[in-house]
Amino acid sequence: MKPQQASSRRVARAGARLNAVQALYQMDVAATPTADVFAEFESHWIGREVEGVAHPEAEVAFFRDLVEGVVREQRQIDPLIDATLSGGWPLKRVEAVLRALLRAGCYELLSRPDIPARVVVSQYVDVASAFLEGDETSMANAVLDGLARKLRAGEFAGEGAR
Repeated sequence: MKPQQASSRRVARAGARLNAVQALYQMDVAATPTADVFAEFESHWIGREVEGVAHPEAEVAFFRDLVEGVVREQRQIDPLIDATLSGGWPLKRVEAVLRALLRAGCYELLSRPDIPARVVVSQYVDVASAFLEGDETSMANAVLDGLARKLRAGEFAGEGAR
């Protein structure tokens, strides 16, 4: 892949992650069905300016994979996140945007070995900083890093414990 293609793909994937977190949030809070979320985001949000806010371009197939994957694997994802949250704080008590973000990141760590764990964590911390305050962004980083080290231990071999 040429450098320009790689850069444009990174941007499209980052946009897909951001839109997936928004879609998962909407599904969680408003109980919007998956098909309706796809239709709404693909026709009204992705790559468009809405009320003066530019929504990023996104790799639509990746966006769909993230949303569908979280929905499909949620019974596996939620207990993994619960076990990683500190102090026994259950996922259901985590703010809805952060919950959507952690689910999407966990799905990627579980199901997308083609994407390095460090990239997944870094990208979702970037998404977190777009939506959340500093403490919540730090929490997202800590939880996703913990999940990455648990689910992709081989990628962290030789680093020692953190």
